[in-house]
Amino acid sequence: MAHSHGHDHAHDHHHTNNKKALLISFIFIFTFMIVEIIGGILTNSLALLSDAGHMLSDAFALGLSLFAFKLSEKAANADKTFGYKRFEILAAFINGITLLAISIYIFYEAYHRFLEPPNVSPMMLWIAVTGLIVNIIVAYILMYNGDTKGNLNLRSALLHVLGDLLGSVGAIIAGILILLFNWNIADPIASIIVAMLILVSGYRITKDSLHILMEGTPNNLSYVEVENMLTQLDGVINIHDLHVWTITSDFPALCCHMVVEQDTDRDALLKRASKLLHDSFSLHHTTIQIEGIDAEIEKEEDCCN
Repeated sequence: MAHSHGHDHAHDHHHTNNKKALLISFIFIFTFMIVEIIGGILTNSLALLSDAGHMLSDAFALGLSLFAFKLSEKAANADKTFGYKRFEILAAFINGITLLAISIYIFYEAYHRFLEPPNVSPMMLWIAVTGLIVNIIVAYILMYNGDTKGNLNLRSALLHVLGDLLGSVGAIIAGILILLFNWNIADPIASIIVAMLILVSGYRITKDSLHILMEGTPNNLSYVEVENMLTQLDGVINIHDLHVWTITSDFPALCCHMVVEQDTDRDALLKRASKLLHDSFSLHHTTIQIEGIDAEIEKEEDCCN
């Protein structure tokens, strides 16, 4: 049986950048969240309050993601043999569920405001513009200083911020309509549009994180293709008990049993198999157990008995 494990310096570099981007973003978001909550109360704007509520979730999401990155640095031990890396995915799942809950709450509040449209102060427009600027800065920090494509935890935090950015745009549009035409109903309409966008983001991040938590095959890999390429190696009769899953973002893993011909050079085969998995599928953490055909026949006879 062989075990292959590789560390990528680029992964450590991304990890450090992700933490810095999250910390700076958290400070920006948390500070403006206080301003927006106060502004929403003073102007009686649901669009602004829903935006502030989402910004509260942003602060929570960014803080949770940052905590997950810090926790994932803890070394593996006898109790947690993979360390605490999976907590990043758990944080992403919690962030996704939070997005779904926020969208449902905004729908609920908007429904009541349709029945009784409130008077909304035009001052909401200027607060929303400030919020848009803050969200653009934070989104830029996360997108260009962090690995939002490869890291699900950071991507979930970014989706919170982008949803909030759209919330600011909605509040600005509502503010303009209220200022020019006194259309107070624009406030709940803008809130519903934003809620729908948040709902889509929440669904996607929840689905992706749940797939990883359920040990699903990584979306960028084909289970059948991996199996076929391993089976085509010289000396391999068949593959069974093949499992491909993701520990955390950028950390896929594989294990399998490989039945080989009796005269096969097993050490050489393991090297070829490990190189194939590394080069073709970016699988650095692999465990392969090699079995002779006699062992396979004995196993089948035991099962029959």
